[in-house]
Amino acid sequence: MSVVEHAAIEPVSLPGIEHRTVAGPRDGLKSLEVWVQTLAPGAETPLHRHDCEEVVVVLAGAGRCEINGEVQVFGPGSTIIVPPNAVHRLVVTSEEEMRVVAAVGMAPVTVETPDGARLPLPWDQHHLAR
Repeated sequence: MSVVEHAAIEPVSLPGIEHRTVAGPRDGLKSLEVWVQTLAPGAETPLHRHDCEEVVVVLAGAGRCEINGEVQVFGPGSTIIVPPNAVHRLVVTSEEEMRVVAAVGMAPVTVETPDGARLPLPWDQHHLAR
C-alpha cells in the first residue's frame, strides 16, 4: 500500500489542461492509470481513442462529451463511461474550471488519434513501465 500526495506530483499541461497521473506505472501498476485533470473554461481534450475502458468522474464544472459522434451534456456529480476504442473528447462549457478524476484500464495507456496514429501526450507513462 502507498499514499500519493497529489501536490507532490509536478503537473504537466496541454493548452487549457493541467494533468497529474496520481497512480500508474510509476507506482508499479500494470493495468490501471488514474489521472486528476483541471480544464479551463472553453478547453477541450483532443479527439482520441485508446484500447481500454475509461471512467471519468466530474467533480466541478460542466461540459459535453462526444463519444463516437454522440454528444451528451454533463455537470458535477456525473460519471462518464467510455468503452474501449471509442473516439471521444470532453469540452468545457461552463465559465468555471472543470475538475475530473479519470481511471483508464491500461498502464501505460497508449492514446491514438481517431485514425490510429499515436498521439504523443506530455503525461505518457511508457518510459516508467516495468
